[in-house]
Amino acid sequence: MSQDAAEPVKDADWADAPVMGLGLHWDDVQVGQRFRTLGRTITEADITLFVGVTGMVEEMFTNLDYIKAESRIGARPAPGSLVFCISEGLLMQSTMQRTGMAFLECDLRILHPTVAGDTIHVQAEVVEARATSKPGRGLMRTANRVVNQRGEVVATYNPLRMVKGRRQ
Repeated sequence: MSQDAAEPVKDADWADAPVMGLGLHWDDVQVGQRFRTLGRTITEADITLFVGVTGMVEEMFTNLDYIKAESRIGARPAPGSLVFCISEGLLMQSTMQRTGMAFLECDLRILHPTVAGDTIHVQAEVVEARATSKPGRGLMRTANRVVNQRGEVVATYNPLRMVKGRRQ
């Protein structure tokens, strides 16, 4: 089924091919269902760019001499909000493509420091999935644990999202 690289591909030729990586619909999940994301290493560049773009230019994020002299962590910490944002990005890639409609609320707790070089992933459990008053959408809440490469839970949060449904 290969096609010559010089021959143009028509969209109709691919109309029946499944789109991979689509998100979860609220009416396809069950309370108690669990899943985890791929991992992602937080780099020095991630921290530098994040603190620059957000204005979080506190010395504990920007001054390596200060960190060496004053920090009890012993390494360059990532802001908790960066850990949350990267966690959300991991979930977006795996559970919300074309189905997520709105992020409504969450409680976030930062439990342990995350530093440059740590690799995190998200473990999520569906704790709520229900229809809204409007057809074709529902509410889904997950209990999320952000876990580092040592198995430590560094953050928890429980987002409530509006998500598309399969049934209209």
